[in-house]
This record gives sequence, C-alpha cells and structure tokens, in this order.
Amino acid sequence: MPRPLWTGAISFGLVTIPIKVVSATENHAISFHQYHLQDMGRVRTRKVCELDGEVLSQDEIGKGYEVAKDRTVPVTDKELDRMPLPTAKAIEIVAFVDAGGVDPVRISDSYYLAVDGQVAAKPYALLRKALERSEKVAVAKFAWHNRERLGLLRVRDDAIVLQAMRWPDEIRSPESLAPRDVELDEGEIERAVQLTDSMALDGISGFKDRYREALEELIAAKSEGKELPEPREGEEETGKVMDLMAALNASVEAARESRGEEVGGEHATVHEMKSGTRKRATKKAAESAKPAKSADSGKKSAKKAAPRKRTAS
Repeated sequence: MPRPLWTGAISFGLVTIPIKVVSATENHAISFHQYHLQDMGRVRTRKVCELDGEVLSQDEIGKGYEVAKDRTVPVTDKELDRMPLPTAKAIEIVAFVDAGGVDPVRISDSYYLAVDGQVAAKPYALLRKALERSEKVAVAKFAWHNRERLGLLRVRDDAIVLQAMRWPDEIRSPESLAPRDVELDEGEIERAVQLTDSMALDGISGFKDRYREALEELIAAKSEGKELPEPREGEEETGKVMDLMAALNASVEAARESRGEEVGGEHATVHEMKSGTRKRATKKAAESAKPAKSADSGKKSAKKAAPRKRTAS
C-alpha cells in the first residue's frame, strides 16, 4: 500500500469509520533537471531571503499573509492547528446526491480510502454497500492543507474513493467563451452524430501515453550513444479551412473503413482510428472541398486549346 497522505475518520451520521487516505493515481511523467549548457553543472532552485541574501533552510521559513505593501502578518502552524475546523480529522458526510448531477469540472483529485484497523472493516463495508445500492455519491466536507474542502465519496470496485472538489465560486463561467451567431445545417448535425456513433468505444482503458514512450526511447538512445530514433510519421496539418460537410463525410467513411465495414452503410461503430486512417480522411476531405469543374468549363477550355483552321486565300 502507498504511504498514507492523511489519517482520520469518516463521519457517517453516528457512525465513525477510521480510515487512511492514499493516492489513487501515479505520476509516470518524465521530469528533467536544469543544467548549465557550458559545463553541465546542475542548476538548483534555492530559497533566498530578499533582505540579507542568505540561503534559508526549511525550518527558517514561516508563513505570512501580505495585507498591504510592505506589511505582512505572520501566521504559525500552531495557530492554524487551533483553528475551529470540525472537519480537521474527519471526512464529514453532509448529503447524498445522484452521481449524474455532479459537474465533472469541479472534481480535482482522487484518493482511495483504506480501512485503518479491523474495527473499521464492518462500517466501511456498510457505507460501501449503501452507496452501491442507492446508486448515489456522498457529499462530504474535510480539512486538508489548512483549508476546508468539499468532496465526493463514491465506490470503485471494492474501495471507497474520495474525490476532492472545488467550491462553486472557484469555477469560472464559460459564458464568454461560446461562439456567437453560428448557423448549423441540420444535415451537418446529423452527419456529426453519425461520426460520434462510428467512433464509439466501450471504454477508454486502451489509450496509452505515446509521447512518454517516445521520450523514453530518445533518452535511452542518447544514454547508450546510439543513433536517435527517426521521427514518427507526422499528423495531418491543422488550421486549414475546408468544407465542413466534406470533412464529416470523409471522417465517417474512414472510421467505417478502419473497422473493415462497407463504406456507405448507415450504422457503424469503431475503435480508435489509426494515424494513417486519419490522414486518408483528411486527404479525402480536402479533395472533396475543392470546387468541381463543370462540364461547360471543360468544353470552353477544350475550345480554347483547339487550333484555329486557316482559310484559303
């Protein structure tokens, strides 16, 4: 089990469930150090006092809030610990709601709640079963990092997950971001719906971080003195304006083609499209977007190209 990040209890009515909070996710991102290009000396970040220029250790650093310019109010950890927070050592359930009624934008981090001792096993299982049968999630308050937070408790397999949430006033309104005065043809909408159907999946567990894999190959090649891997086949260019309906039609056909289904059918579902298929779809869309030459224009061109007949003098 990962190292617990926090220990406390779930307050469920008159029921108390001792728990340990452990991270539900792992960070597999590759991190870099900063180096001096000239001699490859390590560049580090140091905490320096602005007044005397001294490098400080962690035990020499305190917290403070700047209430005005050149005026800071110091706040100690002891004062923060004495704050009257009823949720300081408890995750207090305050309500139960339908899972579909929670805006996903408000969810930030996820943590597993593990039982802390055998005494917690039965009430933990009781809460889990209650959440499963009611098909609801629990809204809870808890204190973490010197602030009270809002969270959700939901079931994942046999464990209870705590999902930290942002408060309503922390979510920006998207009102000014939506495009204005856009006219959509009903045929375009129907074709877009067909595209979503043709690209439908049963789940998202099959996706991988391709960038991290390529980065690992690059680092391995450089560390072993080998030739750097060739760049992978690039994606199609973006930013080009093309006929929307032509792009939708080509995308639907490419999705069906990648599934091995007959192009032109009415219904299809598809797994993730490969990059080569996407490129063919873009090429088809671009060709479809070009204005077609009419038969009359072809005749006119032919007439212009035909040599003139000479008349006898």
